[in-house]
This record gives sequence, C-alpha cells and structure tokens, in this order.
Amino acid sequence: MKRTAFYPGSFDPFTNGHLDLLLQSLALFDRVIIAIGVHSSKPGMFTYDERKALIEAVVPGELAERVEVVSFDNLTTDAALSAGAVAMVRGLRDGSDLDYEMQLAGMNGALAPNLQTVFLPASPETRPITATLVRQVAVMGGDVTSFVPEPVAKALLSKSSRKD
Repeated sequence: MKRTAFYPGSFDPFTNGHLDLLLQSLALFDRVIIAIGVHSSKPGMFTYDERKALIEAVVPGELAERVEVVSFDNLTTDAALSAGAVAMVRGLRDGSDLDYEMQLAGMNGALAPNLQTVFLPASPETRPITATLVRQVAVMGGDVTSFVPEPVAKALLSKSSRKD
C-alpha cells in the first residue's frame, strides 16, 4: 500500500522552503500531493495554472512521478481524505508557527481523526523564507534568487516588472 501525504498551501510563489519540505516529505512517504488552495476571494500573484507549472518545473526529475499537483477549494481535511492521504504535511520555521500549526492540527484532528498531521522542521537556510516576504521583495525590485528555485525567480521577475 502506498502511503500518500497531502501538502497543502497557497504556494504563491513556491519557495526553496517549500521545496525543502517536499523533499523531506518524499523521504517519508511514497507519494506527495501538493495541494494548492484556490479561493476566489483571495487571488494570488500567480494563477493556479502558473503555480502548478512552476512547481512541476522544479521537482527533480527522478521524483516527479511521486508528486502530483492539484487544486482544492474545500476543507483541507476533506480534500486530503478524497485524495487518499494518510497524513498532512506542515512545515515549522519557529515557535510561532508551532503555536498556529498545533491549533490547526487539533481542529483537523477533530474533523478527520484518521488523518495524521506531520510537522517537519524547515532547514536552517530556509527558515526565514516566506512566500509573502518573497512576493514583497520581488515587487520592490529586490533579488529573490536565493529564496526561490530558478524558474520561480524568472517568473517573479517577469510578473513584478510588468507595467499594468
């Protein structure tokens, strides 16, 4: 039986921290579903299709067959269970992440008792990275190449340099 993990988030954009957690997840699970939350009231910098393409572009080739990128717009627990996941993967950068994630895990556990939450620590080099900060740096013309994979950096540069 293949053990599937559900890795939910906005991934707007997909950062080196996200990639770090994906690689850690693939060491523990046979398959990882990267689940992009799509909410019409919360448009992102990148569309779902753009995020999916960027994620697929950065997953190392030999691991690509074990990763699937999907969207969801319902309860995370419902989406995870529908996908056949046995666990949800959540990343921790610091103590404030732990406080929030413990509340979320408690609520998710009440909603879906058979779905486990697995916390993975961010590697030291990715701890300060958040997608929100990366977007802000990119929009302000800063260099984001040390925070995101190369295809994402190129896409951010293209998006942030457009004159709308």
